[in-house]
Amino acid sequence: MLDTVGVDRPRRMASGNNHSSQDKGNMAVAIFLLIIVIVSVLLSFFSPWQFTEIASNWGYIDFTVILTFWICGIVFVVIGLFMVYTTWKFRYRADARADYEPENPKLEWWLTIVTTIGVVAMLAPGLIVWNDFVNPPDDVQEVEVLSKQWGWAFRFPGEDGKFGTVHVDNIDADNSFGMNMADPNGEDDVLVQGNTLHLPVDQAYKVLLRSNDVLHDFWVPEFRAKMDAVPGMITYFWFTPTRIQDEPYEVVCAELCGRGHYTMRGWVKVDTQDDFQSWLGTQPTWADVQAATALDAMSPEAKRGREIWAAEGCNACHSLDGTAVVGPTWLNLWNSTRNLADGNTVTVDEAYFVESIREPAVKIVEGFSPAMVAYDDETVTQDEIQALIALLKESVDAPADAPDGP
Repeated sequence: MLDTVGVDRPRRMASGNNHSSQDKGNMAVAIFLLIIVIVSVLLSFFSPWQFTEIASNWGYIDFTVILTFWICGIVFVVIGLFMVYTTWKFRYRADARADYEPENPKLEWWLTIVTTIGVVAMLAPGLIVWNDFVNPPDDVQEVEVLSKQWGWAFRFPGEDGKFGTVHVDNIDADNSFGMNMADPNGEDDVLVQGNTLHLPVDQAYKVLLRSNDVLHDFWVPEFRAKMDAVPGMITYFWFTPTRIQDEPYEVVCAELCGRGHYTMRGWVKVDTQDDFQSWLGTQPTWADVQAATALDAMSPEAKRGREIWAAEGCNACHSLDGTAVVGPTWLNLWNSTRNLADGNTVTVDEAYFVESIREPAVKIVEGFSPAMVAYDDETVTQDEIQALIALLKESVDAPADAPDGP
């Protein structure tokens, strides 16, 4: 008897200690879950990451996103608090017995109804937006956005209001749009070779998207709307710019498109109608581009350099005609003196040009960001660099005071 009592009493004490530890563990879990719920709610309301001010007609997209946040947020809070409640309420007790319920039809019906209402509330506004998204208004104008690794170009129809036909087989260093030379409708098409697009305020535009290589996605965050550019087909969406500001809106590629994806930036400047027409009048037509092509006057080595300039994506950041793009133009670049971001100057010679290809972040031209990726010997060979240098030496036909950056 003494042995029995002597053994049984410690067992009871150990059991009591286990219950106390379980209670503390349950309390810790409940408090942790409650903290997660509270912090998540506070971060939702006081987060520094908020929507940028909208600058287009697509405010309904904001509404659908905010509605989704609220529905998901409420569900998150309810489930989180329910977990806190059940963790504490149904903690282990020595004198408690589990009450097994094989089913609860009433609860199941309520869960089904509430879930269905929540899903419909999130999906229905999106379907309404999509219907508007793919059906432009009658007074819409058109602009084509051509994407390529890693830059943008734009095309407007000419005075006839018709785009000229294009084909991928026509694309080369002097015809990046793939214009059909036999189509008279394309002669007056306005070609914007730089990364900056101007649009008039309060005018709806249907954006026709093409890609010369891989998947891209044209997105201006302030406009909310965006769409993939798919090789081999034309996709589209539309929007109406509604807000003019001093600085242009940034264009980003929202589809991973290769090692230079992060450099694929552009700009959309929203103008008054008069300012837009003035800007449009300064852009060359396809007929102007053909007349100004100086390819026939180039040496064979410079012609090869021009092909490399197009094939390796140099044309996405460096123009040959003074057009403002991401990087300095190559027009009149050779043997010129450039100011660097660190306050020094450099003469554009062979040594600097090679260094700028192999280690582009070492010397950054003033006014430009270190966006260029490095090219090794396998990507751009030394022989190809010599061809690019030949191109640089002969890119001096336009006026020397042409713009060299944004």
